[in-house]
Amino acid sequence: MRFLLLFLLILLTACSGPDLDPIQHVLRSSHPAMLNVLHDVKKYEIQIIYTRIDTLENGAISFQDYTFRTRDSSYFYPASTVKFPVAVLALEYADAQPEINLKSSFRSSPDSIWHSIDDDVRQIFAVSDNAANNRLYELMGRDQINNRMADLGVGAFRMAHRLSTPDSDRARRDTLWFEENGDTLQLGGGMDQEIVPLQLDLIKKGKGFIRDGNIVNEPMDFSRKNYFPLATQHALMKRIIFPDNFKQEQLPQISAESRKSLLHHMHTLPKDAGYDQTDYYDSYGKFFLYGDSKEPIPDHISIYNKVGYAYGTLSETAFIHDRKTGIGFMLSATILVNEDGIFNNDNYEYDKIGIPFMAQLGRELYVYESATR
Repeated sequence: MRFLLLFLLILLTACSGPDLDPIQHVLRSSHPAMLNVLHDVKKYEIQIIYTRIDTLENGAISFQDYTFRTRDSSYFYPASTVKFPVAVLALEYADAQPEINLKSSFRSSPDSIWHSIDDDVRQIFAVSDNAANNRLYELMGRDQINNRMADLGVGAFRMAHRLSTPDSDRARRDTLWFEENGDTLQLGGGMDQEIVPLQLDLIKKGKGFIRDGNIVNEPMDFSRKNYFPLATQHALMKRIIFPDNFKQEQLPQISAESRKSLLHHMHTLPKDAGYDQTDYYDSYGKFFLYGDSKEPIPDHISIYNKVGYAYGTLSETAFIHDRKTGIGFMLSATILVNEDGIFNNDNYEYDKIGIPFMAQLGRELYVYESATR
């Protein structure tokens, strides 16, 4: 990868224009992974947000945002990226409960295995564990999650359902039983409001979908699904990485200990979180820069992020930090790869088109940062 970055740096320096938008600049790349999709960005529903980060003389952090085709009204399925706010708000919830802490053991009513909120957050960021996410969903519920996100003013958002489980949008939630200092505490449970269908552009996708093993020859309707636009993902990442740039009422009220734990889990690689490297290689949940390779990610690169992929849609929001060079920038992007237009058939071009594009997009912007610092 070192020689590829050197070549891109030379090419970028030779071709750069002083006033060209950084995203527009990197989208002029002749790399095959970029050319595969840039001829039809509408078909691939590409959206991108890039933030250049500068430190001013007084030590304050300055953001310069650039966007490409980013609109809250253009729906894409967020998949596991919704686990990001669930994890953050679960930490906030735990900090607000005097009887428990992040390490308190709990189990759900149909489950005999003991868990903790901190360990569920670890699993969410290390390997994007669905069950861990769903336990935290039971704890808070979609009403509380939605209301809290609205209070924070992060942007458009709607949590509607759990992930990869039967009856995922049911209103009734399971009870969680916490054990702390020999005492048992019952949390979670209750009923959430019914889901109101979304009214957005691109809410119906494709030409067909699979239901109960049979094809339905009409677009798939996502109006009752989760909704987490790219701008909202990017805004939440800013608040977590750079809280000093925001007012207190715009920030999740998590303790210093909880924030430290969150940041640790966000960048920790699966092998360092206790998972087998054979199945969970470094880039398992890191698409930008390294997603198209199973080689180890260099130790001096930290990627604080959350990815999601389902129904042919790949998304990622990230803060990328190279401690060796000092380069740091934020990047969020989404792409749809579903060549046959059929949803729910597990026939998507993630490895062929989607992940190579995301990885190369990250590399192109890393090289841009290197050339312009």
